Amino acid sequence: MGPVALLTVVVLAVFVGFEVVSKVTSKLHTPLMSGANAIHGIILVGAIMVAGQASDPWVLGIALLAVVLATINLVGGFVVTDRMLEMFSGHKRPRVGTGAAIAGGTAGEGHSGNGGSGGGGAGEGR
Repeated sequence: MGPVALLTVVVLAVFVGFEVVSKVTSKLHTPLMSGANAIHGIILVGAIMVAGQASDPWVLGIALLAVVLATINLVGGFVVTDRMLEMFSGHKRPRVGTGAAIAGGTAGEGHSGNGGSGGGGAGEGR
């Protein structure tokens, strides 16, 4: 395949990829990103293997550039997936140290709370 044919394939792939990705609904975006992250992990492993077997310095340089770019792509995909999951979740994650865990009181305050984990008394209907 000549360079013009390869360039034509790349340009057509860009247009087809843009059209396919732009038609994806938001509900399917996160599962597709997870699949893409798995593919990027395989690409990263392949780039590491090529870098490990490179004999020429210019091949090693290109392989190391591929490792860096694949790592950036993989990490960025996980960051985007995490943000998408936070957008679609109904509640915020409690942060450590904000006092959200002690909202119901502690065991040393002298009361058992409402419907807590204490044993059922004689007056409770079950």
